[in-house]
Amino acid sequence: MGNSSEIVSFVLAAYGNVGALKYMYFVTILFWYLFICVANTILIVVIRVDRRLHEPMYILLCNLCVNEINSSTSLYPLLLSQMFSDSHEVTVPLCFLQMCCMYTTASVEFCSLAAMAYDRYIAICHPFSYNVIMNTERVFMLILLVWIFSFVSFLLSFSFIFGLRFCGNIIDNVYCDHQLIIRLSCSVSIHSSISIIFFVIMSIFIPFSLISASYVKILRVCRKTSTENKQKAVTTCTPQIVSVSNLFVGCICYSIDFRFLVSQVPDEVHIILPIYLLICQPMLTPFMYGFNLPKIRQSCKMLLFKRK
Repeated sequence: MGNSSEIVSFVLAAYGNVGALKYMYFVTILFWYLFICVANTILIVVIRVDRRLHEPMYILLCNLCVNEINSSTSLYPLLLSQMFSDSHEVTVPLCFLQMCCMYTTASVEFCSLAAMAYDRYIAICHPFSYNVIMNTERVFMLILLVWIFSFVSFLLSFSFIFGLRFCGNIIDNVYCDHQLIIRLSCSVSIHSSISIIFFVIMSIFIPFSLISASYVKILRVCRKTSTENKQKAVTTCTPQIVSVSNLFVGCICYSIDFRFLVSQVPDEVHIILPIYLLICQPMLTPFMYGFNLPKIRQSCKMLLFKRK
């Protein structure tokens, strides 16, 4: 990063001058960030404390909640710190760190949901082999592979940015986005054209294909089972389907904002669309799973409301 030219910091120009509204924005963002952390932490603690939840599906869910906290932390602390800044400057290393965290956690999100879909496929389509295939050791190994795969995908896709020479430092956004950083480089490299395509294939298309294949097979099996088994499958699979659907909507919002409507939407929409997933997804996960899965709902009530 040292040879990125004389540019030592970027300016996040999308904040503008909001005047006294910055106090309201600060309190709102802080409350939302704390709400996300508390909601996901409660779910993590519930799964950790209740031994009945020490099953592959809930261990994978626990990993997903950890990732929701990580993804939120990659955005909200910087947003909060910039609310009372006059210059809105972010050092180059910190900007690269934020970009690394955001894209890695985005990949982890898709890959974790793919792992959870595979878990449901084994549980529903091969129930007698479930305990052999999805034992605790393999689940933790799967989680480790998800994180390694996601980090390597980021490095292979965007590590070339670390060595770019920059001829400008104004980023027209509230966070460090790789597309806007690339536009500031003095020369356009072929890497900039294929980086996002490679990342999308590795971190979105492949996991989404695995998720789709798993649920197609689950659907085929459920058509031949009893009504009770169908209901059980729907109960356990619905939160994942909702999460994947929301991720898909978020990806569309991000694409539309940056590729087609940059100059045609209000500033507020221009800011919110790219971070839609970091606003909604971290809160959607604990509520969808916490209120829709009976075991977790019961465990939450026991942990929060039990009387001595």
